[in-house]
Amino acid sequence: SSLVFARSILALISTLPGQFRALGMSITVVTGANRGIGLELCTQLVASGASVLAACRKTSPELQASGVQVVEGVDVTKPDSLAALASACEGKTVGVLINNAGFLTVESLDDMNFGNILKQFEVNAIGPLAVTWKLRPFLASGSKVAIVSAAFGSIAGNAGAPPLYGYKMSKAAVNMAGMQLAQDFKKDGIAVGLYHPGLVETDMTAGLGVKAGENGNVDTKAAAEGLLKHIGLLDVSSTACFINAITGDKLPW
Repeated sequence: SSLVFARSILALISTLPGQFRALGMSITVVTGANRGIGLELCTQLVASGASVLAACRKTSPELQASGVQVVEGVDVTKPDSLAALASACEGKTVGVLINNAGFLTVESLDDMNFGNILKQFEVNAIGPLAVTWKLRPFLASGSKVAIVSAAFGSIAGNAGAPPLYGYKMSKAAVNMAGMQLAQDFKKDGIAVGLYHPGLVETDMTAGLGVKAGENGNVDTKAAAEGLLKHIGLLDVSSTACFINAITGDKLPW
């Protein structure tokens, strides 16, 4: 089994675009890196040879062992805490920024919690904008800003269930933030993409009963592979895209 794993890692390395590999002082920054999709992104990026800066509120043993540079104490809802992340980027170019930190709770008309809805806006919508703005000095022509959004943020594609008021509203809002960033960054040669990672089995989605392999749901490995593949394809000619990272399909706004 170890041989199979080694071969799969080598196959992944061969398919990952070159911008993820360590070139000079270019780094890849991942937020929400201590678990779930973020942790798997870090693992796969390191396997590809990338120099990774992993930002999180609280680190984990798995993240510490992954070979990344960890910046702990980063809360995307608290601008002051982003100073440590910016300091870690000094003297480097952020070639790829992956805004992955997220928060999900369930609200319905029968069980409404406006405090949780507000927190989801702070983490899911304002967070990626705050991180991108703070790291703007380290972006350069050819850099990429990726935002892990969700198909749940598609207004045209909303099927109704589950209600998820705060999560859906916050993801629709971050789609607009990404679209505006794409317009503003285009003249600088910086591309911005929004990605649905699939409905992924993680600690965050446990309350929704999401199981990998059921109803088209995926595990973190497949989600991270899809995200890295499509972020790799991103450039200024395809900026402001909203992509299903599992199927490659363009999603409706």
